[in-house]
Amino acid sequence: MQGLVTIFGGSGFVGVQTVRALAKAGYRVRVAVRQPGRGYRLRMLGDVGQIEVVQANIRSLDSVQRALVGAEACINLVGVLYESGRQGFMSLHTMGAETIAKAAKAAGVKTFVQMSALGADAHSPSKYARTKAAGEAAVRVVLPEAIIVRPSVVFGAEDGLLNRFAKMTALAPVVPLPGADTKFAPVFVTDVAKAIAKAISDPSLAGKTLELGGPSVMTLREIVELVLRDTYRSRPILALPAQVAGLMGKIGDLLAPFTALLPVVPPTSDQVLLLQVDNVPTGKALGLTDLGIVPTAMQAIAPTYLYRYRKGGQYAEAPASA
Repeated sequence: MQGLVTIFGGSGFVGVQTVRALAKAGYRVRVAVRQPGRGYRLRMLGDVGQIEVVQANIRSLDSVQRALVGAEACINLVGVLYESGRQGFMSLHTMGAETIAKAAKAAGVKTFVQMSALGADAHSPSKYARTKAAGEAAVRVVLPEAIIVRPSVVFGAEDGLLNRFAKMTALAPVVPLPGADTKFAPVFVTDVAKAIAKAISDPSLAGKTLELGGPSVMTLREIVELVLRDTYRSRPILALPAQVAGLMGKIGDLLAPFTALLPVVPPTSDQVLLLQVDNVPTGKALGLTDLGIVPTAMQAIAPTYLYRYRKGGQYAEAPASA
């Protein structure tokens, strides 16, 4: 069995698949999470004793240091899509990333992977994007050889993308859509996990930035149309002008703290700002194919879990026009 890899944020959507990929590659994995009780199932993704779950809060240096004892590599996947209390963009994306990087350097960690996003931009109007960019910069100051991973929107069975639109289209007669013509390169979560595992094992990637996108560029409207096709629904899509989208964002700000309680929550003001900018690889950095990974098309995976939203579920008959 190979060396120990510590993952911060390993119980999240991308994290679970990354743990699986690393375990499959033979690494010992330590998953550092704020609430260990939520990560108990992670141990079942590997052999007995291969995966351990420990408590750590990236706002607490002591807990971060404990989680890194004996680790040869570190992966930081911590991120939030909206701010809530002390879980703010700056505290997690920037200050938290810097804390982990400094602790990793002090612990003698050989390989460091920082999860960012394709939209990371120090000059973006979006606070999410600015703090992601600041996190990249902070990590690179401490560890110039760190590997930065920038995915486009990520899809998969437990995603907050296709599932969100599927719930919305099941409830609403019309789909109001800010940023309808914004372009994305949706990337499969398993491909992202494979790329991170590759980054850990390939010394030639030290100091590089990886831009991860799927095989197709799609507008947000086209993504919603795919959801409608795979759930056998017909809904008009209403592209929202900037002022109306801004109003929706304010409603989203109020409802964001109740995301876990509500079936669907509108995008926040910050997310509306993100939807104003295309989210596709620039072509100036390494991508999935450079890592020997064949990108998986959204069209091939989406039906395997969107069937849950059809009337009649998995065995629903497709409409004659579908």
